[in-house]
Amino acid sequence: MPEIAAHARSIPSSGIRRVFELAQDVEGAILLNVGEPVLPVAGHVLAAGARAWEADVTHYTANGGIAPLREAVAAKLARENGLRVEPERVWVTAGGMQALHQAMALTLDAGQEVLVPDPGYANFAMTARHVGAVPVPYALRAERGFRPDVADLEAVTTARTRVLVVNSPSNPLGTVLGEEDLRALLAFAARHDLWVISDEVYERFTYGVPHVSTAALDDDGRVLSVFSFSKTYALTGARVGWLVAPAGWGEVLRSAQEAVVSCVNAPAQLAALAALEGEQDVVERAREFYRGNVAAACALLEGAGVAHQRPDGAFYLWVDVSHASGGDVAAWTERFLRERRVAVAPGSAFGARGEGWVRVCAAGGRAELLEGLSRLPVP
Repeated sequence: MPEIAAHARSIPSSGIRRVFELAQDVEGAILLNVGEPVLPVAGHVLAAGARAWEADVTHYTANGGIAPLREAVAAKLARENGLRVEPERVWVTAGGMQALHQAMALTLDAGQEVLVPDPGYANFAMTARHVGAVPVPYALRAERGFRPDVADLEAVTTARTRVLVVNSPSNPLGTVLGEEDLRALLAFAARHDLWVISDEVYERFTYGVPHVSTAALDDDGRVLSVFSFSKTYALTGARVGWLVAPAGWGEVLRSAQEAVVSCVNAPAQLAALAALEGEQDVVERAREFYRGNVAAACALLEGAGVAHQRPDGAFYLWVDVSHASGGDVAAWTERFLRERRVAVAPGSAFGARGEGWVRVCAAGGRAELLEGLSRLPVP
C-alpha cells in the first residue's frame, strides 16, 4: 500500500489534547487545560443563528464570506485596530485556525522555514508541518518577560526563512507586544524580506495595556492578520474567524478558499455578524471576568510562593512547576491529573522552552480555578 505523505506524518501530536483526553476518565477532575470560555454566548447571537437555520439559510455563500460580515469586519478594524482595509481583503474562515492555515499555505513552499515563538501556540508548528514547511523556534526568554529579542531571531534565520509568526496577546504566555516591539519585528522582517503572520485572536482581552495590530504599523504590505470570533464571543464551536490579506490577493484566495472549505456555513456567519454589530457589553463583561480571575489566581500563587508570568492579555497563566516536574513536565501533568485530579497543559506542548512550566486556563469558574491552583506543589 502507498504510505501517508511524509509531511503529514511529521505533524506533531498535541500535548494539550493528550491531557484533555486523559481527563475524561478522571472523575471530578478540574479542567484548566483547554482555552474554553465558561461564559454563555449572548442571546442575540444565538437568536441570529437560530433564525438562519429556521429560515433555511443553508446555501453557499461567496468564498470570502457574506458581504455584510466582511463589511462589518472592515469597519471594526478601522474603528478599533487603526487598520483601514477594503472588505475584499477580509476573508471569512472556519475559525482562526483556518485563517492561520491559509496564511501559511499562501506564503510557504515545501521545505521553506517559518519562525515560530517558543514557547508559543502549538498549532503554529503543527500547521507549518501540515503545509510541508519547517517550523523553526525563536526563543522567548523568562528574563526578558517572554518578549522577542531580534538577536534571537537573527540567530535562527537562514536563506530558507520566508515567514515570521507574531502572537500578541500570546497564547500561552499572556504577553502583549507594544508598538516598539512590533516595529522592531517589522524592521527585522523587512531586512530579510519575510512575510509576517500576526495572530491576534485574543485582541479584545488585555489588562491595562493597549492591543496594537501589527498590520497597522506595516508600510510594506507584508503582514497577514489572523482573527477569530471564538474567544471574544465564546463562539469556539461555531468556527468563524477571518484573515486580513495583503491587497491584490483576491483571486488566489478565492481559489484557495474553494479548495479548502468553499465557504463558511451561512448560519454561523450570520451569528458572527450579530455578535459584531450588537452591543459589546458582553465582551466588556467577559474581559472584567477574566481580569478578576487572573488577579485572584496571581494572588494565590504569590501567596504560595509559586513563580508565574502575570499576563497582560489573553486568559492564561504561565506557571513554573520546575521544582516538582523533574525535567519532564508532560509526564508530571499526567501524574498530577491522576493524583490531584487537576488537568493543566504541559509547557513542553508549547515548545522546548516550555519545559518545567504549565499553562493554566483562567476562563472558567473562579472557585474551580482557585481550587485547582491550590493543589499545585509549592517550592
